Formats: sequence, structure tokens, C-alpha cells
Amino acid sequence: MADVEDDRMALLRFVERFGLVLREAGMAPMPARVLAYALADDADHYTAGDLARGLGVSPAAISGAVRQLVQVGLLVREREPGTRSDLYVLDDRDLWSRFMTAELASLRRFEEAVAGGVELLGTERPGGRRLAETRDFMAFLHGELVDALARWPAERDRLAAERNGAPVPR
Repeated sequence: MADVEDDRMALLRFVERFGLVLREAGMAPMPARVLAYALADDADHYTAGDLARGLGVSPAAISGAVRQLVQVGLLVREREPGTRSDLYVLDDRDLWSRFMTAELASLRRFEEAVAGGVELLGTERPGGRRLAETRDFMAFLHGELVDALARWPAERDRLAAERNGAPVPR
């Protein structure tokens, strides 16, 4: 029985550490903890109560967190016939590439907004030059991310084969 409790404590320590990393990247605290928990826990679906019990928080704290995670596509809301509770599923098939693909639109909007500042200020002024470099960097990052996402399926398959002990051509 101690092993089960040790495993649970190890899971919760990881959730807190990874949740903190997600928070430092800009995610709100409770969605960060819920996502970290759903990624690391072995279940394939959760009710709000399951998440609350797993994290040791109130169901009310979970409500807003799952709503945010559903909105950005990191969790999917489902309902089983005959049940009254929503189920939250971590659709882990290509989770991060789907997330980053959605982020491409945000990156493009950022780039366009900065480009408007460059157009307004010109590049003769220090502020305009800084904005131009920001625009150029965002455009570069967008292109690199598009390329990386296109290469990801082959890399994902190569890494999976490697984990499964299959010979992997390079």
C-alpha cells in the first residue's frame, strides 16, 4: 500500500513542478495543474470530481480550469449516454503539434500588429527599428515553426519506433 501512496506523491510532486513551468510560460495556475495532472496520470478521461480529488482541490476550482483547457483544445469535453457529468478527455494524439498549429494564428496576429507599428513609426526611429526587428523575428519564428510542424510526424514515428526497440533508419 505504501507503494501506491509513494506513486501518488511522486505524481503530485511532478504535477506541481510541471505546473509551475506551465505557469511561468503564461498559463493560469489551475489550468496548468490540471493539464500537468492529465498528462501524467494514467486515466484517459476525468470528471471534474475526479480532477478535484486527484489534485486535492475543490470542484469549483476545476470548473474554470477545464473550461480554459477546452477552449484552447488541450482537453475535449464529452458526455457518456445516461450520465449527468461531463467527461474531460486529454486527446493526446498529436496534442502539442495541434496546439502549436493553433498558436501559429496567434503568432501571425502578433506579427501583423507589430508590422502596423512599423508602418506607423517607420524604421528611422529607435522604436520603429525595434518593432521592425520584432516583426522580422516573429516572421522567422512563424516560418521555422511551420517547417518544424511539417517534419514532426516523421520524427514522432522515428522516436516511437526507437522507444519500442525497432531498428530506426537515420
